[in-house]
Amino acid sequence: MPSSRLLVLFGSQTGTAQDVSERLGREARRRRLDCRVQALDSYPVVNLINEPLVIFVCATTGQGDPPDNMKSFWRFIFRKNLPSTALCQMDFAVLGLGDSSYTKFNFVAKKLHRRLLQLGGAALLPVCLGDDQHELGPDAAIDPWLHNLWEKVLELCPVPFDLGVIPPEVPLPSKFTLQLLQEAPRECSEGQPGARTDPPSPPSELQPFLARMVTNQRVTGPSHFQDVRLIEFDISGSGISFVAGDVVLIQPENTARHVQHFCQVLGLDPDQYFTLQPREPHVPCPERLPQPCSVRHLVSQYLDIASVPRRSFFELLACLSPHELEREKLLEFSSAAGQEALHEYCSRPRRTILEVLCDFPHTAAAIPPDYLLDLIPPVRPRAFSIASSLLAHPARLQILVAVVKYQTRLKEPRRGLCSSWLASLDPAQGPVRVPLWVRPGSLTLPQTPDTPVIMVGPGTGVAPFRAAVQERVAQGQRGPCTSPGNFLFFGCRRRDQDFYWEAEWTELEQRGCLTLVTAFSREQERKVYVQHRLRERGPLVWELLDHRGACFYLAGNAKYMPADVSEALLSIFQEEGGLSGPDAAAYLARLQRTLRFQTETWA
Repeated sequence: MPSSRLLVLFGSQTGTAQDVSERLGREARRRRLDCRVQALDSYPVVNLINEPLVIFVCATTGQGDPPDNMKSFWRFIFRKNLPSTALCQMDFAVLGLGDSSYTKFNFVAKKLHRRLLQLGGAALLPVCLGDDQHELGPDAAIDPWLHNLWEKVLELCPVPFDLGVIPPEVPLPSKFTLQLLQEAPRECSEGQPGARTDPPSPPSELQPFLARMVTNQRVTGPSHFQDVRLIEFDISGSGISFVAGDVVLIQPENTARHVQHFCQVLGLDPDQYFTLQPREPHVPCPERLPQPCSVRHLVSQYLDIASVPRRSFFELLACLSPHELEREKLLEFSSAAGQEALHEYCSRPRRTILEVLCDFPHTAAAIPPDYLLDLIPPVRPRAFSIASSLLAHPARLQILVAVVKYQTRLKEPRRGLCSSWLASLDPAQGPVRVPLWVRPGSLTLPQTPDTPVIMVGPGTGVAPFRAAVQERVAQGQRGPCTSPGNFLFFGCRRRDQDFYWEAEWTELEQRGCLTLVTAFSREQERKVYVQHRLRERGPLVWELLDHRGACFYLAGNAKYMPADVSEALLSIFQEEGGLSGPDAAAYLARLQRTLRFQTETWA
């Protein structure tokens, strides 16, 4: 009889691929399959040759890049010395998560699917292409694909006749049992588990550095619509080292008001302590949670109660609900037919987990504590481009943070968890420490400061280029600059409201270290953006790229700007370089392939 062993491996950057993988795991267990769900980089990839049935769930990040937690797997699976029969015993399927507004939509999933076929794997289905841009989100593609997947899987591994499928209204066992303690432990160091002010090795997600916040300064004008902060941290003694283009990750926490409200709605005592026990031997406890742990720490530091819930949240909540009317509505939201209603209720107005629980009070009050970690995802770290160079600011790390706040049809404004938390911290009122660590970003600057660089950074996208200019000036030029190779195209709304680091750029221009081109979009009747300034400087851009070997860098919002800048470049290549349309596109592709055109964008 064929093995009923299923492995689900995921590569996830924002948590969506992990959520889909855990949904697969639940659906597999309902069909009586022995299923393991793991991040790709935590799985010993050499064991793949022994796996009969594997589902890969992978997101595509940036410009066609794999997520951080599958990069080691990615390097291994594309080794040229792997034999073409390496995976000939494996049936597989690939589910991709991407955004069709990007050029390389679901690039990672498509490429992985082809590679697994090259290595002898047998595909159960064509690759699934989940799309964030669809009005119903990735589920619009995932739901029908999963229906077909289970048909194929059950042909290989039928459900035992004497057991049958576990119906969806029956809750599966929780991952953990949460054992409440009668009294608080005498010694309990909660803070950030693993976090140190004197780490023995470079800080990481499991061992962040508690950096002292030195300054937290608003850098936009008082009448500007957005609050943008320049925040500086002291990283003395951290072992942290970084170069221009790297990013810092910060672990935020929920507000005390939200923590208190959540505990009230669920009937929890925030000062109660508990220990966690996994129900299955291969499931580890979350490393970020101390043992024992208080409910307050769990809710403030770990559970992402301010996030917009996914469909899986409503599926489990419906199973746990003792209230007929509330359960009926939850079942509607978790069904394939109810996805439009769920979108209107939750995704469109950006309603949070806490707000949903308030709307379903009878259900919320009945949630068994054991299910909290199944129901609510962990708070994820947020990445920020580092805006300073260690060569210019030793033992310091600076970031430029746009505080996210916007209105939907809900009464309460929507706020970004991390940016709002950072903005609320005031080092003038007493010591403030923030858990952080550093990782390489997607921008790699030239090794030699002699290579010219063209940097396009509208808004807060200019942050990594401040680090780059500081670093290049410190590396290559002492005193007056004789041949400036730094060309910065910066755009914002108004010179007097959101022109970040104006004085610094002016001083560098006067020294001959920088050529600055600005676009103030709201200072004239016709809006002017960075792509317009690029076209105006077409001869210079072509000269730098084609004759002086310059590198081109772009950072900022992913929505329209990257496509507009690429279009401006194609126009320059045709007008200044005399290239045809196809040749201009090939020229741009060659710049990308040789890393002379690099981007770092965010939604």
